[in-house]
Amino acid sequence: MRRDIAFNAEGTTVRGWLYLPDGARGPVPCVVMAHGFSAVKEMYLDRYAEVFAAAGLAALVYDNRNFGASDGEPRQEIDPWVQVRDYRHAITFVRTLPEIDRERIGVWGSSYSGGHVIVVGAIDRRVKCVVSQVPLVSGYRNILRLVRADLLAGLRAQLDADREARFAGKPPTMIPVVSEDPTGPAALPTPDSWRWFTETARTRAPAWRNEVTLRTVEMLMEYEPGTYIERVSPTPLLMIIAAGDHLAVADEAFAAYHRALEPKQLVILNGGHFEAYVEDFERASGAARDWFVQHLVPAR
Repeated sequence: MRRDIAFNAEGTTVRGWLYLPDGARGPVPCVVMAHGFSAVKEMYLDRYAEVFAAAGLAALVYDNRNFGASDGEPRQEIDPWVQVRDYRHAITFVRTLPEIDRERIGVWGSSYSGGHVIVVGAIDRRVKCVVSQVPLVSGYRNILRLVRADLLAGLRAQLDADREARFAGKPPTMIPVVSEDPTGPAALPTPDSWRWFTETARTRAPAWRNEVTLRTVEMLMEYEPGTYIERVSPTPLLMIIAAGDHLAVADEAFAAYHRALEPKQLVILNGGHFEAYVEDFERASGAARDWFVQHLVPAR
């Protein structure tokens, strides 16, 4: 049902898993999947892929470059536009596989990658279906929600100092992804982020590292995937939004859904950002499965 895969993404080897439905006859539709901010594929992506495979869909799951099993330097750095391009490399790769119906490819993303799939769906017409779960819509406005106004000037000064240090040949400054102290330095300074990442790393992904480059935060501030949402149409778009999401910020996602053109569908989860992976998993994964089956599986 699952095998290891690797593909070339402009000179960087990206690694992951390919899930195939049991008893598949002939080429099958495929969902291309990657995780969000700093997370690795063992952090519940296998569960989503298993749901999709049970419904007759293949799933290509991979670690973002610079993280997990994938190559890439500098380690622990997230460049959102490079991750968008890697989705497109993954689509190109999976379309070469004989088990896959190359004309029936969907993309799934969650949190940071929930923003990526909005962009990919807008610019790559090989994509026939999009599922964006608890997505980041605006990096800048997200930072304004996460960082106190009186601390923004200090953050900008740190970013400038890091840029000058890197220009001088010094290694990039690192920052924790999460912190138990919500007032401490962290890229995601919320208590629910700390709980989910540390618990999930302990139980499912012990190789996950609690650090990213400081430049990662700068690139987050510059990233505006929501500006692409009107261009996803006519590709079908499902948005799964958690009503209690204060990390990716639910009202930003609702506003983006309102701007999206048809065909589109909205599913609202009751919990917060991370409940989509655990408590609300069945509803979130089931809604995504049904959307992919509706738009990727040929009518019999």
